[in-house]
Amino acid sequence: MENSVVMKFGGSSVETIEKMQKIAKRIIKKKETFKNVVVVVSAMGKTTNQLLEMAKQAAKYPSKREIDLLISTGEQVSIALLTMILNENDFEAVALTGFQAGIKTGGLHTKNKILDIDTTNIEKHLNQGKIAVVAGFQGLNDAGDITTLGRGGSDTTAVAIAAKLGCSAEIYTDVDGIYGVDPRLYPNAKKLDIISYEEMKEMAFLGAKVMEPRSIEIGHRYQVPIYVQSSIHEIEGTLIKEYTKVEEKSVTGLSISEKVMMVTIKNYPSYATDIAKLFIALAENEVNVDMISQTPTEIGFINLSFTAGADDLEAVDEVIEHIMSQYQNVEAVKNINVVKVSVVGTGMRTQSGVAAQLFKLLADNGIDFMLVTTSEISISYTIDKKLMKRAVEVISEKFGL
Repeated sequence: MENSVVMKFGGSSVETIEKMQKIAKRIIKKKETFKNVVVVVSAMGKTTNQLLEMAKQAAKYPSKREIDLLISTGEQVSIALLTMILNENDFEAVALTGFQAGIKTGGLHTKNKILDIDTTNIEKHLNQGKIAVVAGFQGLNDAGDITTLGRGGSDTTAVAIAAKLGCSAEIYTDVDGIYGVDPRLYPNAKKLDIISYEEMKEMAFLGAKVMEPRSIEIGHRYQVPIYVQSSIHEIEGTLIKEYTKVEEKSVTGLSISEKVMMVTIKNYPSYATDIAKLFIALAENEVNVDMISQTPTEIGFINLSFTAGADDLEAVDEVIEHIMSQYQNVEAVKNINVVKVSVVGTGMRTQSGVAAQLFKLLADNGIDFMLVTTSEISISYTIDKKLMKRAVEVISEKFGL
């Protein structure tokens, strides 16, 4: 739709009625510029966490289907209240749940993905001059169950709706934009005016918390301009778009993933079928394995190390317990006192020597690493948590982040 925009506000932006009244003014101001305004909102503040806590009190192992039903109510409260505020200010608005907005999902409960969006209902209300206020983070599957999209799901909702409407998405958050490195870890961090989809996606996958990786993936696929800016201050933010060669730097950003665990399985059979069995079991338990390394020990055996999200500890334990029951002499060592430090930049494709500079930098500063992986545009190291602050400082200073 021409002259349209999607605005997304996160939980901290809609934490109280007072904050909702403030963002309502931003929405009304946007309506002066754009004919069609869609607003996607998250649950108020920590509502989702509070609801999950209640679920744990209600049942030891609550059904994932009912968890989805429970936590989807958080966004419904937000959209209803924000719509009331907009209507009170004489701006006609309508609140739409994920189902009412035509969001079709598939996959496992609490981790669904958007399959498609039928924007007929949204467009009907927009054509009537209304502001459409849509619940982020949720949809409806083929079985008619309410589903949720996992952490950062409201970003995905907003960018997916923008893709279907053929317009830009504006993500309003409690930070001023996207920084080369998290300012909480490095106070001198510089804000980026522009970052490429590819770099932002890589940084998000590697631990940067500002944007959800799937939302960037959708933005990239459908060329949706994504503008990240402060919901508190009206200042310039960061535009996520396709890069030109002129704008490339060797290093654009540094991502830190603190919720990481490293697992080493010792004396494991080195045959491909056995290794496949381990990783198939991890995949079936929804464990997202990241870095992998294997070292031969004696003929037919290896020590195999991998990293995964710390949130997957229970699932990893289950898989390891099963594996150890099938093989003799296998030992497993878990280390949760690690972090992953990742350097990202599309310029790495064409500018040589970045890896050499990083290895020397870490060596000169006594920063040992356990695992290292690379992609075309990133290099990631697993290091001890105690060394994180020093690693962030020296890398940020070296590459002017």
